[in-house]
Parts: sequence; structure tokens; C-alpha cells
Amino acid sequence: MAAGKKRVLDEASGTPKAKKTKTEEQSKKSKDKAEKPTQPVSFLVSDDIDFPRGGGTTLTPLEVKTLRAEAAKEVDKELFAATTEKSVKRKRKSEARGSSNSAAKDGKEKAGIRIEHLNYKTLHLTRLQRVVVGMKILGQVVAVEPLALIVSLPNQLFAHVPITHISTQLTHTLESMEDVEMGNSDDEDEDSSPSGVPDLFEIFRPGQYVRAVVTAVHPPGTTDVSGLGRARDEVQKASRRVELNLVPEKVNEGVVKSDLRTGFTMSAAVKSIEDHGYILDLGMSDVSGFLSFKDAQKGSWGTEKKLHIGQLLDVAVVKMSGNGRTCNVSVDPKTISTASITEVSNVSSIVPGALVQSLVTAVQSDGLVLQVLGYFDGTIDQFHLVPGQPEVHYQVGQKVKARILYDINPSTPPRFALSLADHVVRFTTKSPSADAATTDLRNAYPIGTILEAVKVARVESERGLVVNVGSGIEGFIHISQTSDEHVPTLSASSGAWKLGMVHRARVTGYYPLDGILQLSLRASVLGQKFLQVADVQVGEVIKGTVKKLTDSALFVSISGNVDGVIWPNHYADIALKHPQKRFKPGSSLKCRVLVVDPERKRVALTAKKTLVESTLPTITQFSDAQVGVLTHAVVFKVSDKSLQVELYNNLKATVPAREASETTVPSLSSAFPIGKPVQVRITAVDPETSRITASIRQASPNYKSAIADISGVDIGDIVEGVISDVRKDKAVVALQPTQVTALLSLNNLANRREVSVAQLRSTLKTGDKLQDLVVTSRNPEKGFVLVAMKPKEKEQLVQKNQLSIDTVQPGQLVGGRVLRHARHGALVKITKAISGILHPTDACDDYENGKPFPPVDSVLKAVVISIDKERRQLSLTTRMSRLFPGQDKPIVDREITNISDLKVGETIRGFIKSVAEHGLFVTLGRDIDARVQIRELFDDYVKDWKSRFSANQLVKGRVLSVNIEKKQVELSFRSGDLKRDNQPQLTLSDLSEGQKVDGRVKKVEDYGIFIAIEGSKLSGLCHKSELSDNKDADVTLALRSFREGDKVKAVILSIDQEKRRISFGLKPSYFEERDFEQDESEDEEERESRSSSALGVVEDDDDDDDDDGGVGEDEEEVGAIEAEGDELTAGINGDEDDEADEADDEAGRMDVDLTLDLQKPSGSSSAPSTSGPKESLRLNGGFQWAAPDSSEDVEMGSDQDSDEDVQQEGKKKKKKRKEIEQDLTADMHTRAPESNSDFERLLLGSPNSSYLWVRYIAFQLQISEIDKAREIAKRALKTINFREEQEKLNVWIALLNLENVYGTEESLEATFKDAARHNDSKTIHLRMAEIFEQSDKLEKAEEQYKKTCKKFSQSSKVWSLFGEHYLKRGMLEEARKLLPRSLQSLEKRKHLKTICKFAQLEYKLGDPERGKTIFEGIVDSHPRRWDMWSIYMDMEAGQGDINSLRNLFNRVLTLKMTSHKAKSFFKKWLELERRLGDEEGAHAVKTKAIEWTQRAAGTSGES
Repeated sequence: MAAGKKRVLDEASGTPKAKKTKTEEQSKKSKDKAEKPTQPVSFLVSDDIDFPRGGGTTLTPLEVKTLRAEAAKEVDKELFAATTEKSVKRKRKSEARGSSNSAAKDGKEKAGIRIEHLNYKTLHLTRLQRVVVGMKILGQVVAVEPLALIVSLPNQLFAHVPITHISTQLTHTLESMEDVEMGNSDDEDEDSSPSGVPDLFEIFRPGQYVRAVVTAVHPPGTTDVSGLGRARDEVQKASRRVELNLVPEKVNEGVVKSDLRTGFTMSAAVKSIEDHGYILDLGMSDVSGFLSFKDAQKGSWGTEKKLHIGQLLDVAVVKMSGNGRTCNVSVDPKTISTASITEVSNVSSIVPGALVQSLVTAVQSDGLVLQVLGYFDGTIDQFHLVPGQPEVHYQVGQKVKARILYDINPSTPPRFALSLADHVVRFTTKSPSADAATTDLRNAYPIGTILEAVKVARVESERGLVVNVGSGIEGFIHISQTSDEHVPTLSASSGAWKLGMVHRARVTGYYPLDGILQLSLRASVLGQKFLQVADVQVGEVIKGTVKKLTDSALFVSISGNVDGVIWPNHYADIALKHPQKRFKPGSSLKCRVLVVDPERKRVALTAKKTLVESTLPTITQFSDAQVGVLTHAVVFKVSDKSLQVELYNNLKATVPAREASETTVPSLSSAFPIGKPVQVRITAVDPETSRITASIRQASPNYKSAIADISGVDIGDIVEGVISDVRKDKAVVALQPTQVTALLSLNNLANRREVSVAQLRSTLKTGDKLQDLVVTSRNPEKGFVLVAMKPKEKEQLVQKNQLSIDTVQPGQLVGGRVLRHARHGALVKITKAISGILHPTDACDDYENGKPFPPVDSVLKAVVISIDKERRQLSLTTRMSRLFPGQDKPIVDREITNISDLKVGETIRGFIKSVAEHGLFVTLGRDIDARVQIRELFDDYVKDWKSRFSANQLVKGRVLSVNIEKKQVELSFRSGDLKRDNQPQLTLSDLSEGQKVDGRVKKVEDYGIFIAIEGSKLSGLCHKSELSDNKDADVTLALRSFREGDKVKAVILSIDQEKRRISFGLKPSYFEERDFEQDESEDEEERESRSSSALGVVEDDDDDDDDDGGVGEDEEEVGAIEAEGDELTAGINGDEDDEADEADDEAGRMDVDLTLDLQKPSGSSSAPSTSGPKESLRLNGGFQWAAPDSSEDVEMGSDQDSDEDVQQEGKKKKKKRKEIEQDLTADMHTRAPESNSDFERLLLGSPNSSYLWVRYIAFQLQISEIDKAREIAKRALKTINFREEQEKLNVWIALLNLENVYGTEESLEATFKDAARHNDSKTIHLRMAEIFEQSDKLEKAEEQYKKTCKKFSQSSKVWSLFGEHYLKRGMLEEARKLLPRSLQSLEKRKHLKTICKFAQLEYKLGDPERGKTIFEGIVDSHPRRWDMWSIYMDMEAGQGDINSLRNLFNRVLTLKMTSHKAKSFFKKWLELERRLGDEEGAHAVKTKAIEWTQRAAGTSGES
């Protein structure tokens, strides 16, 4: 008998196979040939497994394939005969041969293959398959421990994976970390410390599926080698039995290169990180995997997270490289969950978790029998089928896609266990229902949940019960959990647990992979208070049973499997020398829960009597720590300056040494030993640092009596007292007769006595009596007040005790102290029950030289103007004309009591009340406010106008209009006359065809310019054909000569009343010279009117500075008192906080304004130009070169670029200057220059016009004068004024174009470098790339873009333009690779804008579906970025898909937003429905808008 080596189907694998002996019979040899492809080679060890019909073969794979059908028949007959031989007589040979193929196959299915359950051991006469070493199996991560994973296996089993069995790379990293730590033990160096070793929770998550190989099965009671440590629950205990290995070399053993087809899924480990992606270890020596950074972002871990070396991934093969050494893979969860295989080279290529095509060959009561991939057998038990009877849901011959769970090892021929459970097939976690994919079983049925009625659906006599819980969820009750008594077996037809019986159960755990609940029917479990640590509440008083006492702790049984620990310092209020005498095993113990740590499954208790019997509130979280709360704590750390006390749930508080005791203690450690319970009061809480400060002294019962009662002393009271102590800059005064301690500033007392502080200190003695003291501040917590000397009173001043709201009369003189500044003025406290409001316009007769905002705490006298008895408030005035009506003093700012007192044209002063988005509100009187619109603020256009104004600022303006009925006043700060304001606004009916009007350029388009008529809100279009009388003129150049905001004179050509459209004409032939002479006369009048006094902000003078200095001096004095006595913090800090808040609000408003300016650059058109001395011609911005115009740059540019461009475009031209520009433009269009002299003549008039210079250069090129053109360009750069940066830039661009077309590479490079030095480098780089692109030098353009991206990697505009370049060329993949590269270089604040721009480019030039995906990610992560929603909608509108747009609008309108924003979205929706949808859709939008408004009104009404 010759020995031969079995031939392998795939020669490339190179895996040696075991040698087998051949038999003599040729028939058996042919059977072996046919069976070879189905023989397992990766699971079994050749030395231990005997193959009954093994032997070598010399057949080729093609011959094997030819004999498969015949071999399958013979194998079926043999298996059927061998099985039936044990129970039935052998059939006659003729009958066996006469049976049909279908009968033989059916016999095999019914008798030859049993549906088995997985278990740790094999039981006799049961259908339990043993877990054996070498078995490949699919698992689901249940928990991630520091050194191991806990994994759920099929059929209610658990296993663990040690950290050293994750991947080879992770193990090497751990080993190198250990070596480095040992090397650093002698030489400590921070730079050499190991880094990059990920924790398991960083690379695994609960619910993740893993493919594994069983490496060990431990018998119960063996030593723990799992790395799990002490088992804290039943799941950890169960997981100790089976040890798994996730290393790809083990899991993918048997997979060969030919198996790596598209759709093949397998495990892989990150081997290294390269420039463009990750190199993966597939467990195959001749093939490596590659995962690009872009594809890695599709993984379930998110886009921001980077992968770690050694991290295990589930990958799907995308394609093989040409050399066969690299395999590109994908980690997209959707791709992995749907990828399936249809063929394999051998049985060992089938890895667990693979989705395979299967055919149902038998339907049994306990599951299905399948044919996998047409050759192999498989079974599915009922746990992995649709709930219910298999006969109802499945039938023989049905094709299904099932997922491999494990290989049944050993088995001949090979067999697999599969799953058709929906969550396993989709690689997700089990959910209670299909519409609750985000809710798993743990959230739907927390451990401890009582289920009132579960129905027995299936009985497994020796394993347990399967019950229906509801909504497609099943539960498994192990036989040991059916009753507290021993139950040897279960019956499906009789007894308490027969089919259909309903029981009360409790959730005790989960089997995630099977997707079922772990339940218990035991009465003891149903009656337990706690099933897990998380159920225990901190601070709860419970009774437990002493379980064990050790030297380090006391263990107490709380409920069932939940135990608690009591540390030695919590045994009692005092330290116990013999705790074993008090705590005996089995004895009952009353204790309180101190700490609950669900992650570590630990409950810490305290047996201290003080804490257990305490009735004070327990502080279990930081939010419970409120100032003033009284509670118990335990000392756990003592230092010289403070005590550290422990509250509940690991909260700590600090007790300063001065707050530890009312009396001085020699040593804190002796007075407060560790473990001593103390009563503390919370005195301060700092949320930023999570620091809690407490006091033992203030928690004493007699603490309140130690603090003086200052309730009888109020602010403003006149008191007297005796000096008890004189300190450096203050005196301590004992008030009489209340004995309240008061502090008096020596500076204040010296000023009253008109002596120096040094002289006062030398004469002041203890026991001196002081009278006429005024209480200025109170501190009830510390029991003292601040006092100051009473100011000298006037005879007319009414005493406070005589004042009441009923006796006070208008015109009466009263006194009070300024408490604070409110919105309507200074709040003045007159008596305890009466307060007054001093409006800034009532404070003085001269706003500029007076004190409209008196300092806080200053004492003043005022005259009562009006009385509000309901609010018990007075309106006051401190105008000298009111206080002393007999004196004849000039009144600079008269008192305005009624809106009728104002006259149009009157100049008046007031105070800024608020700065709004559309202008200012100025208060002119107590109830009179005026509005100043943005266009009325300055004569010139000012972009950042908000920074010029602030609340309470004194301003001067002219009254434009007064509407007495609506009580509206309009002011202007501009220096012009009022004619423009008195004129009513023009309407469409006021215009007529042929009328000549003044206007401003509103917008410039390719087909014409939009003109807004001055003095109205009307605008119209001037078509480009109406710009020049010369039909042959280049109107494109004419359009470029106009800028937004330019003043023009136009003729109305036609008016469409129905569509409200106006057509204008700008041809020079429409106008006469007198039309422009009239404008000049108007300019002269305007200049004369502006020579009047300046309006706007009134400059502050020295009086304000003096006032501020006085306030600062007082604050310094008060601060000194606080520093010594630690007494004054409340009042002053409040003022400072208010000021800081106001400053923050102002800064916030400025930011918003900047954003609005960027979005609306045309808003500058509302500001008129300022007339002044004539200047030389200066064309801001100049004529644009043929490259893309500046508007595109604004759109594509970064924030900084946009600001610069908008600012340049927003500048206004002088009228005279624009007139010259208009004349030149018209002249050039009517008669183009024809010679050098013509150009030279024009350039004498406009030497700064780049438009003329560029045309001059083009003229030279037309006559082939290349060198002359270069000279003209260089001459232009020298001639143009250095301030005209844009004009110079246009010439540089022209020169670059010249060199690109007519020059050499050297001359072009030299010109480029020179241009980059003299202009903005980034602009030149981008323009150079555009020049290459326009001249079809695409490779050079790409190279230029790469240089630009490298040089200006922080610019979003550069990356966006580069991506647009690639997309225009059709290089989609290269363009898409730029996005992740750009995000690595750009600042984080620019990421969202860049992603949005790339998404827009995808819509315009790439794949709209990809752009949609990017926008979906943006709005998902930034749901309140309304601008992103709007851009997304605009892009979708460009696709014309109205259903997609409706979905977007419905989604965004479910978010919380302001009514203004909702209105804009509904308006946009309605416009799109009318344009893309139908009338029904428009009607639906209106209905939804009404519903939204009603819902918003109802919500605000309820609040």
C-alpha cells in the first residue's frame, strides 16, 4: 500500500497536509476523491483525528468537480445506512438501490443530521454539542474589562478573551511597553515613556461582533487565568470557562489568496500607519490588507477617531492589487453586514460570521437543516430563527441567507451551525421592535424588571424554558431558575411549566448574541430588593448580614448576589480594637450606603452610628451641595491648614483650619482623627473646579447666636456708635444700642473732619463716640455692616421717618442713596419702603458737564416729579433748574416731557439706550426715545459701526421726523440737510418713461446691472445693450467698469406696472450736459450744509474722568477693607460682574454684526459719499482682469479673505471721481484708441487705471511688440499709485498672462516670484494656477495648486479651489482625497466651512449623492447651523427633487428655532414649491406654517 500526499485545491496556500494511506478498492478511492473538497483541514489536528475513508489522490480539481454529483449520492447512502443500522434492520440491498435520490437525501436530513445546542460538555442521549479547542466561533462583546473582553456565544454561553489574544501587534506593543518601563526604572526620562498603547475600551465596544477560535475550555473550579480578576457577577463567572483567541492568524487559518474576492469578510489587525492609510494584518503571510484614511472614516467608530496599532477590525474585501500582494478592504458596517460569499476554495475558507447562500433541506420541530454553498451541511436551532414554529415560517427548498455561527467540530463531512436571527444577519444588537433600532434589550428591560406575565413557548426538558415576553422578544429560564426547589426535569405536557402556562418572572441578565433575556421564576429572586449594584441608592439605610470579616474590610450581604464592603474606618464612630467581637458572621447589621460604583460592581457601606441614624440631608452628587446645607461627613485627611472630609459617593469637601472649631486647637490631627464623623455646613461651591468648602464651626448649634443680629440695622439708617478698635485704614465701631459691629473708613472720616488720615489716626482713640453715621452696606452672614459719615443735610430735606408714599408730594425735596443703575436710570433708595428712579435726562441741565449717571452708593438730594403709588416708586430729578428754580442758570439741554416738544430740524442731545442691528435707540426724555437708522449714523460708509457706540453714551443729532400719533422720532447724525428726508419716498406711480433719475448700482450681472433709485425702494435692470451707443463695443468690459454702490444717472426706458419692473438706459446719448451740471450744484449745496456743527458722539471731557477716578478711589478703599477683614464681597463684585456682562454682550453684538456685513456687502450703498477736496483719479478695485472676478474669490475664500474683499468692494467713490470714470468709459466704448498716442493721452488723465494699461499692453501684443508690451507693464507698475493695490494686481496678472503665452519658463518663473513679493502671495499663487488652467496647461496647474496647498495649508480657499480643479478635470478620487488632507492642516474652526464647500462642489461637478451624504453628516452633527441647512436645500433645489426638499424642510422645522428663522424657512419652502412642486404642495406649506405658529404660540403661552 503506497502512501501519497493529498493534493490541495489551491497550490498557492502552501499549507502542508497530513499523509494518508490508500485502500485497495478503486471505488473507495473515487469516493475519497469526491469527498476531498468537503474535508475540514483547518479545525482538526492531523495526529488526533482519524479519517475513516482517508487517503491520497492524484486527481485534479477539475476531476474532483466532475465526480461531485456521484460522490454526494454515495455519501448520502452510506451515512443513511450507518445511522439506521443501530435501530432498524438493514434493508435489502435491492431496496436500497431501488430507492430514489430524493428519498435518500430526505433520509439523511431527517436521521443523519441532528440539530444540536452548544455546551461545555457532551451529555449522553442529548443534543448538546461540546465546545472544543480549535472551534471557530462568532461572538458578541458583552463587556470590556481592563485586561480582557467578555464575549457572548451562541446558546446562552459566555467566554473571555485575554488582552494578549487580541492581535499579535497589540501583544508586541504591550511587551515593548513593559521593556521600556523596566528600562526607565533606573533612568527616569519623560521623553522615553511609552505612548500609544490603547486601552481595550478604545478599540472595542459592547455589542461588537468578533470572530474567534477556542483556545481553552477550563473545567469549573480551576485557577483563574483569564485576566478578569475577581468575578463580580454571574456573567464574569460563566465567561471563565471558555478562552478565545481573536488573532487573525488563528481565525483566518485556512483562508487562501484565491478566497479574497469582493464581498469576502474576515478579521484583520492594524499593522502600521502609513502616509495614505493603514496596513492590515490578514493573518496570511503572502497578502496584506490596505485601508485608506478616507475609507476608515466610514467605520462604526466615527470620522474623528484614528485607529491604533493592533486594533482588530472586521473588513470586507474590495479588490486585490495587480501584483496580488495587497488587498484593499472596507470597514463600512453596511458593506460588511450585506457582503456574502457564494463559493470558496475549501471548507477551511469559511470563517465564522460569513453570510452564505443556503438551501433549506429539512424543516424539523427544533430547527432547520440547510445545505450551505451547495456542498456543506448546516443546522439552525430555534434560538436563531424567527419566533414561532419553524414549520410555519420555513419550507423545504427555500433559499435563505444565513450567517455562520461556528463549525461543528469534529464532524465528517463538515457541518456548520448558522443563524437567521435578524440582528445577527444585520450585525446589530437585538432591539425590542423594528422601529426601535436605537434601543437595545438592556434599556428596554433593565436588570431587575418584573415581568408580570410570560408565556411558556418551548420546553427543553433538561435545559430550561423558552418564554414569550412580548413584541418579538423571548426569554430563557434555566432549569435551575424555575423554582427554589430542585427540579430534575421539565415536561411540556404536564406540570407547572407546560406549554402555554403564564408565570411572573424577573429579568436577571441577557444573552446578547441569541437576542434573548435571562429570566428567573424563583420566588427568592422575585422577592430580592437588589439584583445588581446599580439598583442600590447612595444614602439609603439598609439591613445586611455579616458575611466575612478580614483584616482589611468587612463584607456584608445586602440582597442575593449583591454584597457590600465596610472599610475599617467606617466600622464605628470610634476605632475598634477588636472588631471580630462586634461583627460575627451571620449577624444582622444596620448600615448606610456610602458609595455605589456600578462599573466595578462595588458598594461601600458605613456602620458609623452618627451617619446611619443621621436625619440631615445626604449630599450624593455635586448639585446637592448648596451653600448653607447642613450634613454629616467623615474626616479622611488632615493637614496643617485644612481638613479633608468625605461626603457620599466619593464627594470631598475642604474645611479650612479657621472653620474647624470655634476655639483655637493646638493641632488639627489630634482634635480630628481620621475617621471621625463631623457635622459640617456648606459655605462655598465652585462649579468650575468642583471644589466644595465646608465649615464645622458654622455647623455648631450655637453658631447663630454667636453672630450678631443685624436685622434691626438697614441700609440708609442714621446710627451712632463707639470706636472699639483702630486699624491701618479703618475703624471698628460698636453701634449703639444694637452692639452691631461696623467698619468705618478712616479716609471717609478724615474728609468729613477736613483733616489728613495721619492726623486723624493720632487723635482717634478707642472709646470715642461717633454720631451721624449712615449704614451703606450689610453682611448678614458675617454679622457686620459698613458705615460712612452722614453728609451735611439741607434745611428743606424732609426727614426719612416723615416720608411715606401717601404724604410725599410732587416738587418735594427728598434725599437718598444710589443703589445701582437700571435700564431706565439710577435706582435711588429713599426709605425702606420707597425708592426712586433718576432718569439720565433728569440728572443735570448740561449732559456733557454734569453727572447723568451718579456713582453707586453716592448720596444725593432730588425733587419729586411724579409718584407711582402702585409700585411705590418716585420719579426724581436733580436738575439745578428744578432744585433751585429761583436761580438764573443757563440750561444747555432742556427738559423734554412730551413728544410734541420736538420740532423737525432741531438739534438735540440724548443718551444711547441700546445698540440694535438696524441702528441706535436714543433716549431724549423719561418716556421719549428716538431711532437713528444705520444710514443716518455717518456721512461716510463705516463697516464696523457698532464699535463706535455703546449704551449710555452721550450723542447729538438732528430731528428728521416726529410722528405724534405713533410716538416715533427719527434722528440723524449726518451733517447733510433735511430736504432728502422731508421728501416722500418715490413710488412706481411717480415715475414715467423718459424720466431721468439718480441711482446707485445695486448688483452687477453678466447680462446687465441692477440700479436702485435714490430716495425710494425701487430698483430696475439696465441691460448690457443699453450701456453704450457703439454697437461694436465690448459690453463685457463696460460691465466690469461698474461696481456695487457706484452713483449713476439713468433714463427710464419702460415701466411694467403689472410685474413692477423698470428698464433703465445709460447710453451717453440719453443725457445732456445740464443734467450733470445740476448734480454739481447739488454737491456744492451739500458741502455748504455740512459745514455746520458736527453731530454724532459727543466727546467726553475731563469731568467724566474725575468722576471715574473718584469711584475707583472708593473701590480701592473698600478693597483694602476687604483684604484685611475678609468682609466685603457681595455688593462690589456684583457691580463688576454687571460691567463684565455688559462688555461681553457688546462684544457678542459686534461679532454678529461682522457676520452680517460679510453676508450683505451691498448694505454699504445706504451711506452717501462724503464731499471734500478734489483728489486725483483713483479707481478702487480697478477693472478686473480676464481671470475670475473678485466675487468668486469672496465666495471661495476664507474668513480673512472675505473680509478684505468685501471691505474693498464696499468703499465709496467721490461723485466727481465717478463722473470722470463714467465719461472715460463712454468715450472709450464709442471710439476705441487706435494708436500709442491715443493710449498715452488717456493715461495722462487716468494714470491709475489698470483697465487702460492692460488695453495698452493688449494693443502692443496685437502688433507683435512683445518687448514693448513688457516695458509698458513695468512702466504701469511704477506709475500706478502705491495705494491702488488692486490696480497694480491687475497689471501683474496681465504680465503673468503675457509671460505664460509669449515668454519662456524662466521669464515666467521670475515674473511670478516678483509678483508674489509685491502682492499678496496667496492671491498670486492662486491666479497663477488659474492662468495655467485657462491656457489648458492642466499638469502645470495641478503642480501649482500642490505648491499653493503646501505653502498655504491653513487656507480653506486654497484647498477648495484645488478640489474644484480636480473635479473640473473629472479626477473625482483625487478631489475627494483632498478633503481629509485639508482637515488635517486647517484649523478646527474652518473644518465645517471646508466640508460644506466640498459638498457643494460634489453637487456641481461630482456626484450629487455624495454631496448629499456629506451634508447629511453636517446637519446631523450641527443641527442648529441654519446656514448649512439653507445651503443644503439650495443644492437639492438644483437637482429638482421636490420630495427630497420636502423631507429636508420637515426635518429642519422639527428643531427648536425662533419664529423669524422659521418664517424664512417656510418662505423658502413656498417659493420652491411654486417653482418645482405643485399647488397642492404650496397649500400644504401654508397649512404647516399656520400649525407651526399655533404650536409656538401655545408653547410660549404655557411657559
